[in-house]
Amino acid sequence: MTCPRGGSITASSDDATGGGRPRLILGSASPRRRELLAQLGIVADEVRPPEIDETPARGELPRPYCARMAAEKAAAVPAVPGEIVLCADTTVAMGRRILGKPADAGEAAEFLLAMAGRRHRVITAVAVARDGRLWERVVETQVKMKRLSDIELNAYLASGEWQGKAGAYGIQGLAGAFVPWIQGSYSAVMGLPVAETATLLTAAGYPVWGAKA
Repeated sequence: MTCPRGGSITASSDDATGGGRPRLILGSASPRRRELLAQLGIVADEVRPPEIDETPARGELPRPYCARMAAEKAAAVPAVPGEIVLCADTTVAMGRRILGKPADAGEAAEFLLAMAGRRHRVITAVAVARDGRLWERVVETQVKMKRLSDIELNAYLASGEWQGKAGAYGIQGLAGAFVPWIQGSYSAVMGLPVAETATLLTAAGYPVWGAKA
């Protein structure tokens, strides 16, 4: 299979199966997703983040957008037969509005002030691909963010933690102090719903609960 960046990936059947266990390819550079996989005792055999256009389609709603992103990421990761590809996408939504990764501190402030004192949704879609088959799951979590004082907002913006995060925050960091309540999956808000991911990997033939020799 040819890699979109111009390289190529070849492997023997032994390489692809890891000596009896399918090789797991994580299509994400997120350290948080690696940490969440580690909760299951899983370490990906390789990390291959895909490059895709993440621009929402005109009028596209948050949930379908998030599901589409995860599936397109999985399709864009080069893999040899037998390899299992795991991808995910996390989107923050205020009603029909998608709050993506802010371009700068000004947009980050706009996002945070829009969510402050209100509830929003964090949507994480997981896609697992193997040999032309795709297993998918979308998980929604309701999150309430407290009202933010100028001191809190400015200190958070100065920390830089908003950079590269959907909705301008990560619940596992400083912004956790802004979230008094959630309903749903905490790990999904971090970027990978652990329970659902384990189910999808098992369905694809990865021995989550079995021997990993």
